[in-house]
Amino acid sequence: MAVTDEAIEKIKGMIVSGALRPGDRLPRESELAAELGLSRNSLREAVRALSLIRILDVRQGDGTYVTSLEPQLLLEALSFVVDLHSDDTVLEFLAVRRILEPAATAMAASRISAAELDALDAQLDALGTEPSVEELVAADLDFHRCIARASGNAVLRSLLDGPFGPTTRARLWHGVTKEDAVSRTLREHRAILAALRDGDGEAARSWATVHVAGVEQLLRSLL
Repeated sequence: MAVTDEAIEKIKGMIVSGALRPGDRLPRESELAAELGLSRNSLREAVRALSLIRILDVRQGDGTYVTSLEPQLLLEALSFVVDLHSDDTVLEFLAVRRILEPAATAMAASRISAAELDALDAQLDALGTEPSVEELVAADLDFHRCIARASGNAVLRSLLDGPFGPTTRARLWHGVTKEDAVSRTLREHRAILAALRDGDGEAARSWATVHVAGVEQLLRSLL
């Protein structure tokens, strides 16, 4: 094991064991290096690596802290990974979304509030029938984030939010040339909302599956 990897593992061990908790400040560099049997250089490299993946927060002039370790924070890096990949790999991420999003939508059917549904309805009304790509991307992102949040599962929400952020959506929609793609998307959003308003989890799951599969099919047709 490389020295830096060993340092990372030791800091991770302190977090897993509870010796360091979310929000805790790490001991001074010299003290922590001595405690863990590491050189200060390898400790610095480990801290730098862990800060990049949002495990640690280095505050200039204040010290280094363990972050909140919330799933949404830790999974943010996934969106960066997806943005770097080719369209073929994005298709694989969409296949994962086709598994996860219907489950989140079905869970939301028994939890989403009338006020949240009314807000989504109003958003669709305001969007109109011929939104710009930018308007559609923003609305689509808000629509699915609201439903994922209503699922009540923070990990599931984060898994959906990270890889399928605005850059990925814009990348898809800027390439869409099929005339009915936008109208079909808006109709499917309405169908998902109707199922959620009825509290029908299975109908919501089915419409979400149709919706995500349609997006996947659109991308396949562009390749």
